[in-house]
Amino acid sequence: MSLHPKSSPIRPQLAERILQEAGAVILGKDHELRLALACLLARGHLLVEDLPGVGKTTLAHLLARLLGLDYSRIQFTSDLLPADVIGVSVYDRASESFRFHSGPIFSQLILADEINRATPKAQSALLEAMEERQVTVEGETRPLPEPFFVIATQNPLFQVGTFPLPESQLDRFLMRIHLGYPAAEQEKALLAGEDRREMVARQQPALTNAELIELQKSVVRLHAAPPIIDYVHAILQFTRGSERFAYGLSPRAGLGLLHAAKSWALLAGRDYVMPEDVQAVLPSVAVHRLTGGEPGQRIGDDEVARFILTNVPV
Repeated sequence: MSLHPKSSPIRPQLAERILQEAGAVILGKDHELRLALACLLARGHLLVEDLPGVGKTTLAHLLARLLGLDYSRIQFTSDLLPADVIGVSVYDRASESFRFHSGPIFSQLILADEINRATPKAQSALLEAMEERQVTVEGETRPLPEPFFVIATQNPLFQVGTFPLPESQLDRFLMRIHLGYPAAEQEKALLAGEDRREMVARQQPALTNAELIELQKSVVRLHAAPPIIDYVHAILQFTRGSERFAYGLSPRAGLGLLHAAKSWALLAGRDYVMPEDVQAVLPSVAVHRLTGGEPGQRIGDDEVARFILTNVPV
C-alpha cells in the first residue's frame, strides 16, 4: 500500500467547501457533518438519534440543499399508514381506471422525521425502498429516483410514545450518529446569529446529480489492500466470538464498514484506504447493529468502539 497520497478521485477542496458551508449553519459539529457526508457518498442511509431541538431536521434539509437533491419530509406519527409514505391508487372516473398518486418516498432525499414515533407497520414501508431503491404497490414495482437517500431522525427510547426500531430496520442504516448539545461558544454564536432556516434556504447546490453519482462510483473504485480486508474481517470475527455481544456483525455490516471507510478516505483526498479510515467510521457503522449479552441491552457507542479497537490488532 502506498505511503503517499496518489491522485485523488475527488477534489478535496470541493468536499471541504461542502463541509465548510454546512459547518457555518450547524456549529461545532464538523466530525458529525463529515460522517453524514461520507454516509451519503457511500450510498448509505443515515440515522440521527438525539433529543428534539439539536438540529437533526436542519442537517437533513441542509444536505439536500448542498447536494442539489429533491427533498421530502415525512413526519412519522402513531397514525401514519404505509400508503401515506408510498402512495395510493385512486379511481379516475374520466378514464375509468385507477391512477397511482405517488407518495413522498419518490424524492431523492427523504427525511423520515421521528421515525420511531410510528408503529412498526408504518416503519416497514421504508424497508424495500431503503434496500432495493424501489417500491412495490399493488403488484407493480416502481423504481425510485437516483440518487436516493433516507435520513431518519429518532428520539431517545425513554421518551413517551416511541416504538423501538427492529434490528432488521436498524441494519438498513449504514450509519447512526448523534449531534448532542453544542459547546458553549458555539451555542452563544447560535443564539446571537441568524435564523438557521433562512441560512439553509439561501444555500446553493455545490454538486449536480451527475457529479454526485460519479463521486459515489469513485467510492466503489477506491483501493482497499488485502491487509485492510483482513482488518475488517477480523473486526467481524471478533464481534461474533465475543461474549459481550448477543450476536456479531453480519456480512452486510462488514460491507458497510468497508464502503464507509472508502468514503472517509475519499473525503481525505486519497484513493486508498488506511486502517485509520476504518477506525474513524467504526462507531457510527457498527454500534447500532450490536446489542449486549442481555436481551435488549444497549451499550454506549464510544465504549463499544474502544472495546473492539483495543482487542482487534491492526
